[in-house]
Amino acid sequence: MVNEYINLTLENIDGEHICCAIGDLKHQKGVDSKKQWMKDKLKDGHVFRKLKARGKIFIEYEPIETAWVPIIGKNYEYIYCLWVAGSFKGKGFAKELLEYAIEDSKKKGMSGICVLTSKKKKPFLGEKKFFEHYGFKVVDAIQDYELLALQFDDAYTPKFNDSARCMEIKEQEFTIYYSPECPYVEYEVHELSDYAKEKKITIHFIKVDTLEKAKNVPCIFNNWANFYKGKFVSNTILNANSFEKLVSK
Repeated sequence: MVNEYINLTLENIDGEHICCAIGDLKHQKGVDSKKQWMKDKLKDGHVFRKLKARGKIFIEYEPIETAWVPIIGKNYEYIYCLWVAGSFKGKGFAKELLEYAIEDSKKKGMSGICVLTSKKKKPFLGEKKFFEHYGFKVVDAIQDYELLALQFDDAYTPKFNDSARCMEIKEQEFTIYYSPECPYVEYEVHELSDYAKEKKITIHFIKVDTLEKAKNVPCIFNNWANFYKGKFVSNTILNANSFEKLVSK
C-alpha cells in the first residue's frame, strides 16, 4: 500500500487540518493564527506536507533566507518540524517525509537542508540520530543545541546568527519570546497572562511577528523561548503548571 500525502496550498489550506491540534477546540484560535501565518509564508516557498489521514504526521520547511529562526545562510531549506505521533510511529512515515524534503530540495537546486536538534532530547526538536542516519552533520552549536545540515555541495554552510549566541537578556523578570508558528502558542500565552494577573506576578511576552525579529532573537528559537533572571532556560512551551515547576527549580 502506497501512503498518500498532501501539500498545503492557498487553495486547500482552509479545508485541511494542520495536524498538531486536531479536534482540540481550545487551540482553535492558535490554529487560525498558524494558518494565517502559513498563508503569508507560502509565497516564500514554505512547504507543509502531511499524511492524508487524521493524525500528527507532517514535515514543515522553507528556504533559510525567509525561515523565522536566528539561523543564516544561503540556498538551504530549513526544517521547522518533522513530527510523527502516537500509533503512527514506527511505520516509516518520518523516513518518507524526510526523503521527500531532501529530494524536493535537490530538485530546487538547493545547496543543502538543515534542522535544529540538541545533544540531549528536548521538546519540539527532532532526534539527532535520525537525521545523522541520512548524512546530516553538526555545522554549528550553542550550548546543547546543534544545527545539523545535509550538504549537497560545498558552496554554503548555514550557521546561527550572532544574536542567538547571547542566550541572555537584560530583563530579570520571566520573559517569553513566541511566534505564531505553532498552534499551541496562542492559548498558552493567554493562560499564562491570566495566571500572572491572578498571582500578581510579572511575565513579559515578546511576540516575534516579523522575519527581522525572528532572525535577531537573543537565543535559540524555533517558536518559543523562556528567559528567567536574564538567562535562557528552555524552549519548552509552558502552561501555568509547567511554569510553576520551572521557576521553582
